[in-house]
Amino acid sequence: EGSMGRRLAAILAADVAGYSRLMGDDQAGTLRALRQVRTEVFTQTVNHHQGEIVKSMGDGWLVEFSSLTDAITCAIAIQERLAEHDSIQLRVGVHLGDVTREDEDIFGDGVNIAARLQEMSQPGGIVISDFAQRSIDRKLAADFINLGTQNLKNIAEPITAYGWGMTEIAAKPADVSSSEKPSLAVLPFDNLSGDPEQEYFADGMSEDIITGLSRNPDLFVISRNSTFGYKGKIIGVRDVGSELGAKFVLKGSVRKGGQRIRVTAQLVDVATDNHLWAERFDRDLDDVFTVQDEVVGSILHALGAADGILEKAARERRASISTNDLTAYDCFLQARDHFYQHGDGGFDVAEALYEKAISLDAGYARAYSALAWLHFVRFKLFRTKRFDEIQSKALDLAQRALRLDPSDFRAHWVLGGLYLHEGKHSQCLAEFDKALRANPNDANLLAWSAEALVYCERTTEAVERCERAIHLNPNCPDWYYWIMGSALFHGGRYEEALAVMQKMSAPEHARRLKAATYAQLGQIEEAQSEAKEFLKAVPGFSIGTWAETEHYTDPKELKRYVDGMRKAGLPE
Repeated sequence: EGSMGRRLAAILAADVAGYSRLMGDDQAGTLRALRQVRTEVFTQTVNHHQGEIVKSMGDGWLVEFSSLTDAITCAIAIQERLAEHDSIQLRVGVHLGDVTREDEDIFGDGVNIAARLQEMSQPGGIVISDFAQRSIDRKLAADFINLGTQNLKNIAEPITAYGWGMTEIAAKPADVSSSEKPSLAVLPFDNLSGDPEQEYFADGMSEDIITGLSRNPDLFVISRNSTFGYKGKIIGVRDVGSELGAKFVLKGSVRKGGQRIRVTAQLVDVATDNHLWAERFDRDLDDVFTVQDEVVGSILHALGAADGILEKAARERRASISTNDLTAYDCFLQARDHFYQHGDGGFDVAEALYEKAISLDAGYARAYSALAWLHFVRFKLFRTKRFDEIQSKALDLAQRALRLDPSDFRAHWVLGGLYLHEGKHSQCLAEFDKALRANPNDANLLAWSAEALVYCERTTEAVERCERAIHLNPNCPDWYYWIMGSALFHGGRYEEALAVMQKMSAPEHARRLKAATYAQLGQIEEAQSEAKEFLKAVPGFSIGTWAETEHYTDPKELKRYVDGMRKAGLPE
């Protein structure tokens, strides 16, 4: 039919997962099953959604649609119909882009990108581009989870991909250990200085190495919260690996004396107990940052995550350290130690130490963002400050940090939190995206950003983010489960929400949400019981005052929560 010129079209690319293996096992049976799927499922569903099969390749198809929504709803319908099939599972990719039809073939970016996205898909799943995800209505888009930024083969620009039907696979408990990415746990380094007062320095060394490694998207790095649970305990690396789902464990020690520092580190393969890499660094204290760089670089190299990125990793780490003043760094480590060890009781000391670090080095980005974070959690987690008391301070400090270091993930995180409480949803999500690009392995950040997704009606993605966070931080705090419960509640999945909140070690912190959930299930007696217990802990609570601070993109979601609380008997 000749050339039809260039135009914008939605392209669906599909292929049979594991086709060669299926043919090797049973050629005749596979061809019979494939013929049946092609006629009774694929072609029929494509026709129903106004698509045109423009190319058939034996185990795969290219389909063109004039409507992107038709292409995606068609893909979902096909996968749902094949969900229970004995042998045939498809991988599907969808993209909206330029295409050119020539004779019996189809070319262009739309085709190339759809084909690359299809290769990323898991069997039974669908992967679409961010452009496609933004172009469909919110309800349909909410069923897709963010798969992060991907470099696709022979495609110049990286693309953020979104997946459907991938959540259940990602949520399996075995996901961490079976992940293609090397999974690593960094145990807290032992303090061999003979001075318990130097404990904060050894902890700081461990944490900075965790942060340096976490910035690498080719690794799966277990959270500090989980690994620091082993501090001071004698435990074998195999036990650590099995409890945390890590293939590799890094352990080490720090001895600090005068102006000298000795750091030892060993990277151990959990399965074999073999040392993949071990090193001892005897250096001047001034070289502490170089030692951290070398440890991170050596681990990346040993784990094979170093392909072309060692230099980039070192550059990012140098940027993230952001000071060469050892006294300022020491103040920063002491402040962080007070922040972790003493909760709100240590915040005044931590604040003074962060401010001292800034006075010693006015260009210390991490000190500004850490201080911004301290102000924010006083409001958000500890409720010892009102939002209007911390708002301008935290905003100013986070913005100053980003002027000094645009990749400071904690500063982006603080801005995301502030914007959410101001009801600025698009700015909030943009800041969380920047934070996750800078540090994709921070479990707390993943879970915290999931809360923002809940307020923006992206509940499926929020649940998936919480799952990932729990894998990274198996000994996670209760609030991960609370956010996950909130996502399930707002997704109308009330029974699942209650089951998740039962996992909390102190479920009384979720009594208000549990009351609303029971009420929406029609279990009024249980709802009233939870509400009564909640009011004992928060006697002055009123639905109206609370609702004024809640900013949902869809007022119906606020109404869902308010209705549940009213039915449970909480005061207006």
